[in-house]
Parts: sequence; C-alpha cells; structure tokens
Amino acid sequence: MLYWLLKYIILGPLLRLIFRPQVEGLENVPEDGPVILASNHLSFSDSIFTPLIVKRKVTFIAKAEYFTGRGLKGWLTKMFFVGSGTIPVDRSGGRAARAALDTQLTVLRSGGIAGIYPEGTRSPDGRLYRGKTGVARLALESGAPVVPMAMLNSDAIQPTGQIVPNLGRVRIRFGAPLDFTRYAGMSGDRFVERAVTDEIMYELMELSGREYVDMYAQKAKARPPEPVPA
Repeated sequence: MLYWLLKYIILGPLLRLIFRPQVEGLENVPEDGPVILASNHLSFSDSIFTPLIVKRKVTFIAKAEYFTGRGLKGWLTKMFFVGSGTIPVDRSGGRAARAALDTQLTVLRSGGIAGIYPEGTRSPDGRLYRGKTGVARLALESGAPVVPMAMLNSDAIQPTGQIVPNLGRVRIRFGAPLDFTRYAGMSGDRFVERAVTDEIMYELMELSGREYVDMYAQKAKARPPEPVPA
C-alpha cells in the first residue's frame, strides 16, 4: 500500500513535475508475467526513478543494514526502501548470494518484476563495468525474460555522495526483452552464465552509450586513486 501511495499520491507527481522523465522503449516492459529488469547503476536515485517510470511494481533487494539504522535518518531511510518496494537481504556470510537470488526468484514466481543491477554496485566513474553472473542465474532458473534498462544521466542528476539532487530532466531507455530459454536447465554452468551475463551487459552498453570496462566495479572502487600530474 505504501508503495502505491508514494508513487501516485505522495512523491510520484512531485518527482515527475521536477525531473520530467524522458523515457524511450517503455513498451518493451511486458504488461504482465515475470520480468527481470536489468539496469546499469549510476546513482542512488536510480532506485527512485525506476519505480516511478515503470507502471508495474518493481522489487529490488538491498542490504539489511539500510533497514536497521537509528534515529530520524535511519527511520527515513527504512521508510524509503520499504515504500519503494525494496526487500532487505542479509548479505553477510557464504549464503548471502543465494539468499538474494531466492528472494528475487520468489518475486518472479509470483509473476512480478525483479529489478537488478548486474554490476553489483554503483559505477565509480560513470562507465559500465563487468556484470556479475547472478543476473544470469536468475534468468536461467526462472525462465523470465530480461529487459535491459539504461539510466542515461542519473549520475548528473545526483552524483555519488550528493544528498540533494540537481535539477534536470531524467533520461531512461529500455531495450527489447532478451530470451534465454534456449539455455533452460543449464543454471550452474559457469560458461553459460558468463555468456548470458555478457550478452546483457553488451545490450546495456549499446543502450547507455557508456564505455565498458572488463573489471568488476567493486574492484575498481578498491583501487587507490591515480596520482594527479604536476
């Protein structure tokens, strides 16, 4: 109930008025049935604009710590994630990846839309990084089509670390659904999962126009910054 109140009454109309979303290819999102929405990840606001644009409910997952903060800030953060349809998942320990996958499979098996960021984290510099194979396992185990979705300028609207977004028109582009049923029963084959993931990332590269880096974003974030020339 809170999801729909925020989307259509409390926040949605105001956000649409301020950011005037420009959307291409929204007709590629099926009107019913299970769908995996795979997006590049440029900004915290990606998780705000995606539910705002897609007519159906989109369910993302997020680390459980977002739901356990203290004080006013913690409460507001929790309410945001609850209201945006996000499900908390304990990502600590060896079973964390499986827990996240099972959570999204439950959404798909009930005929819903599972949102996922294949890169696993926000891009540190706006480029598109190597996808993790969780999106492939999700597609292979559910049989659901994958709709690639490119956030085109959300990093300019709300750069990493900036709390108050800049004024600007949000641009989003959806690609045609990708069907991987030809690989049915092959979940767990690391070569197949890598091929599926790379196909999804290629579509995201084409849609977004962003440079692709064959490295995990988390590894790029862990690198020391390059020295600035004198």
